[in-house]
Amino acid sequence: MATSVKSPYEALGVPKTASDDEIKKAYRKLARQYHPDRNPGDASAEERFKEVQTAYDILSDPEKRRAYDSFGASGARVGGSPGFGGMRFEEFNLGDLGDLLGGMFGGARQTTRRPVRGDDLETRVRISFEDSLSGAQVRVPVEVDSVCSACHGTGAEPGTSPVVCPECGGRGVVSDAQGLFAFSQPCPRCHGNGSIVESPCRRCHGSGRERATKRFSVKIPAGAKTGTRIRLKGKGEAGHNGGPAGDLYVVVDVDPSPLFQRRGSDLVLEVPVTFAEAALGASVEIPTPDGPVSLKIPAGTEGGKLLRVKGRGAPHLKGNGRGDLLARVKVTVPKKLSKAEKEALESYLKVSKERPRERVFSS
Repeated sequence: MATSVKSPYEALGVPKTASDDEIKKAYRKLARQYHPDRNPGDASAEERFKEVQTAYDILSDPEKRRAYDSFGASGARVGGSPGFGGMRFEEFNLGDLGDLLGGMFGGARQTTRRPVRGDDLETRVRISFEDSLSGAQVRVPVEVDSVCSACHGTGAEPGTSPVVCPECGGRGVVSDAQGLFAFSQPCPRCHGNGSIVESPCRRCHGSGRERATKRFSVKIPAGAKTGTRIRLKGKGEAGHNGGPAGDLYVVVDVDPSPLFQRRGSDLVLEVPVTFAEAALGASVEIPTPDGPVSLKIPAGTEGGKLLRVKGRGAPHLKGNGRGDLLARVKVTVPKKLSKAEKEALESYLKVSKERPRERVFSS
């Protein structure tokens, strides 16, 4: 049974509406997954790698992509004669067709290895609540693929160099003749690189890269909270073919505080007060990140009321200044009363004119 041929979009797993960035991202992921250096001896992986390379060669070139999209549209005929597979030739620009097939007639054309940016990495770091308010300098260990320290990325044993591939003459592609057409495909000898390594580096086994744990110093800004992301430019995976390294993103996790809760840049603190303090009013001492301060409890304060202490919260992560401290009043009820306390409360009930449930029955 004949197998269906994948379109370039299917080969890369992207829709026809995919942007250039989406196509590039899909290509990098698949080329990295199926690269022969990572799958030695795996014929199916090598075929998949060729398929990905060919698809990207079409979709990364605006002219080729436009030509392919037009060439693949189904529909009309010209002069009563069908095109290949019923394709609409009147919508296909012959100049585009010449560009698309330029490398298909008379052999493959010269190709260059594109610099590819390295992948971004992400790691997490945990800090104390106090450090999140004051800021901190921490060391973060990260495992990265970096340029081999022995061969400096060439993949060749020090003292030797990669040589031009004898199969494709350095072009990276070979011609596969099929009747009238000659289709270009990645060279099976050099896998599209245009060069081969005869004496692989013993340190990296010819890959030009090595896995290493690096430690980076990261400055956590004052006011950071859980989820804050800090970017370290160029500290991600090494690039390919001379491309720049990716970035490293450090995500902050903050230990919870036994006293304070974050609400943006504000801090919420629960402040217990007695019934007498809430009813008569009082001045009580409360903790803040900068030390204790005096808080005025207005007479008649109800439980749950928030009292604001300006400028005693967390630093604003962007910009100057600080948030506020929000003191949530919690009126405490004694579980045991002394004889004198009980008599005092009974006397209060006798003289109190408060009717807290009056509205319940009147509604």
